[in-house]
Amino acid sequence: MLSNIRARALSWAGILMLTAVSLGLAHAEHPKGPLILTEDVGRFYRVYEAAGGHPSADELDHGYIDPGSDGLHQFTKLRNVSGATLVAAIAKHPQTFADARRCAVVLPAVKQRLGAAFDKLARLYPEAKFPPVTVLIGRGNTGGTTSASGVIIGLETLCAADWDNPNVEDRFVHTIAHEYGHVQQPGAQVDPVNPTVLYASLIEGGAEFTAELISGDVANYRLKTLTKGHEAAIEAAFVVDEDKTDLSPWLYNGLGTPEHPGDLGYWVGYRIVKSYYQHASDKHQALRDIFEMKDPKAFLAESGWRPAAS
Repeated sequence: MLSNIRARALSWAGILMLTAVSLGLAHAEHPKGPLILTEDVGRFYRVYEAAGGHPSADELDHGYIDPGSDGLHQFTKLRNVSGATLVAAIAKHPQTFADARRCAVVLPAVKQRLGAAFDKLARLYPEAKFPPVTVLIGRGNTGGTTSASGVIIGLETLCAADWDNPNVEDRFVHTIAHEYGHVQQPGAQVDPVNPTVLYASLIEGGAEFTAELISGDVANYRLKTLTKGHEAAIEAAFVVDEDKTDLSPWLYNGLGTPEHPGDLGYWVGYRIVKSYYQHASDKHQALRDIFEMKDPKAFLAESGWRPAAS
């Protein structure tokens, strides 16, 4: 998923990557209902099934990509997706594409729940941007991308992320809600020079807090369990590293192990952001501060957050 902050991993392990570009979404309006587009998934599987699970590059180019959505066309440019690369991905991981059809079943429920989440975000933060969400099939290496067309979700990759939230419907809802946190963050739309661990963690933590606030839970479901009982050690280590520019011990560093999980910066950043919001008397202004955060040290100082006691 790119460099520094722009290399945000939605897979929280480098599997689901978020490519941020300058979006020009400032005037996007709040949708009248759930704005999640799934036609590309159906078109892919029509081609896939007609070919017995082994479509040719030409069939995928002309039957899936060419008539696809704006989001799909943006995605092919950002993620090197073509009929040929899809054929290679299907050959290498056939079960991933066969299994992904089960996740398409939950999309109607996901749409409904996202509508409620979007409505809540609009109420809490009326100036929020609401780009469309396009769910499509990629080549198995990207679960989420933000392009000029809005938020794009690779169904086959997010569907395969069973190591995270075991509830597929929840997984999609909370991940997309996380993306909407990033959409509101100007800092997530640029590549900062040598961002610190603290800054990057607050960007990710802001998106995690947004997901919980509007959809009911964070996207990094597994970290809630893996960090229990280890808060003091994790947060003490974070304080030591917060000003460093080597992000690898804290972000975009893979799943890790149950004993040493990866992407802990997401979790600590979320805890700091949540503390900021809880301590604020003006919740609307607090959201503005979270989304527009420019000075991570000042934000931390005002958050009321302290490392967990041992």
